[in-house]
Amino acid sequence: MKPIIFCDFDGTITETDNIVSLMTHFVPEQSEKIAKAMMAQTISFKDGITAMFELLSTNQKDDIIQYLLETAVIREGFREFVHYAQEHNIPFYIVSGGVDFFIQPMLEKFGPFSGVYCNSADFSGEQITIVYLNSCDAQCAKFTTQSCGCCKPTVMRKVTQPDHFKIVIGDSISDFEAAKQADLVLAREQLLDHCKDLQVPYEPFNTFYDCLETVKKLIEV
Repeated sequence: MKPIIFCDFDGTITETDNIVSLMTHFVPEQSEKIAKAMMAQTISFKDGITAMFELLSTNQKDDIIQYLLETAVIREGFREFVHYAQEHNIPFYIVSGGVDFFIQPMLEKFGPFSGVYCNSADFSGEQITIVYLNSCDAQCAKFTTQSCGCCKPTVMRKVTQPDHFKIVIGDSISDFEAAKQADLVLAREQLLDHCKDLQVPYEPFNTFYDCLETVKKLIEV
């Protein structure tokens, strides 16, 4: 089997969730209610992200990017992990419910990647509008009920070949459905607890050095 990696961005590659961070900084009171509803799963991830970014003016774009570039911390070992994947020709996809205008500047110095799948931002109006370019396909569990926004299982089905060993790396609720499609999950925080409950094959991690050691064991036996 050939390994293929699908890695979350917010709270996984970065130490903290960037959307939570910027909302807490720019619109704390208004965004808190939306965040709680998302965590309780009373609204979909897509609807929650849409509502949050509609709280922000398009004039704030540069301030938001600058704030995140100054405050976001890349998790230790990420550069080395990406380099290992590149050296061993392991496909490495970033699949995130975050937004392109802040993900791309943060990832620029680490690539190239096999692909970066995330949501896009439209700055043509007064408020920031999120455009969802990677919607659920008919096989997604949420296809007929609520949309994932950036649907990670759909992306996985799109790029995975039959002989691939699917490795999902993530931390939160947005990674739950992807974890169900994985051959191995590298998990932390909420995703770790979810994998335990579902009895999905998983390994916990704190840094990407942990992820690197796990992947090495898979391909260097």
